[in-house]
Amino acid sequence: MIREPTADALSTPVVWTDTAGAILGANPAFARWLGISPRRLLGQSLAALEMDGTAMARFMDNTDRDLLRLHRVSLGVPGEAPRFAEGWLSRMDHGGWLLEAHPADEFPALDPAQVLPAALSAALRGLAHEIRNPLAGLKGAAQLLSKRGQQRSDYEAERELIGLIESEAERLAALLDRLLSPAPQRAHTVLNIHAVLERVLRLAESERAPTARLRRDYDPSLPEITGDPDRLVQAVWNLVGNALQAGASVVTLRTRIEHGQRIHDRLHPLTLRLEIIDDGRGVPEELAEHLFLPLVSGRAEGSGLGLALAQQVAREHRGSLTFKSRPGHTVFTLLLPQSPAETGEAHRAH
Repeated sequence: MIREPTADALSTPVVWTDTAGAILGANPAFARWLGISPRRLLGQSLAALEMDGTAMARFMDNTDRDLLRLHRVSLGVPGEAPRFAEGWLSRMDHGGWLLEAHPADEFPALDPAQVLPAALSAALRGLAHEIRNPLAGLKGAAQLLSKRGQQRSDYEAERELIGLIESEAERLAALLDRLLSPAPQRAHTVLNIHAVLERVLRLAESERAPTARLRRDYDPSLPEITGDPDRLVQAVWNLVGNALQAGASVVTLRTRIEHGQRIHDRLHPLTLRLEIIDDGRGVPEELAEHLFLPLVSGRAEGSGLGLALAQQVAREHRGSLTFKSRPGHTVFTLLLPQSPAETGEAHRAH
């Protein structure tokens, strides 16, 4: 769910209410979009903003559902011209409601490819400031453990875990730097996708529930590919983490090579197919249609950024991220195209 400080940084109009549906606050984008001051909205009924219909009021009276997709709803206040939007109405942690409105004239079809860059960037920038301080503390604690551990005879058993903490803290710090000070995308390098996956599995082994089992189903004949290893680690870790949080007892990472695969209407002669398969609860039906949009989460404590970021990483690699899900069997598929020239360069570099 969206937190209020993060909402203020968003360019997407959002407004939130108390349990009775009275507006507690709205971000500046929402007030500007309606053409009124935020103070004028306070205390008003959110359902009353719907000028043509009662879809929101009926939904808020239904205690059995927590998320409503809005199709071209007319919003406004008396005396002002109506505004048309697509969006979602969702229940917040405290029992109130959150309305996320995408102006219809800006996003006519709610294409994730159009909505993602601006909304994701704004949301991540807001979160980045909150993450930086605890991240620095985490890195400092790891360094202190390392210094103390060197004086003990059994330190070797802990060295790998401490090194993992330090490397992940550095990777996340670099990610925050890119969010706060955007730079051109880094040049892709030659990498072994299985080395990326092993790093993700090492992270998962340190966090997984005691009953979770991590399986490898690798194609050992895969050639080296080109890409950004840190970004790929982040994307795959988000997918594996979601599987564990969905109650999976078995998570499988499978790699294969495919020939003649079509991605975004373009045919690629050689494509890496990476599948993350789990037996968890699956994707809730009401979230499936807009799962990859920023700030959409099936968990009250979720940020709704993990899958959006994973899809963004897929696009950075000219690939795609899709999923199929039912309770007990969910498959996220990451396709990464590789041209013959890139594959040849990878072999020569190796």
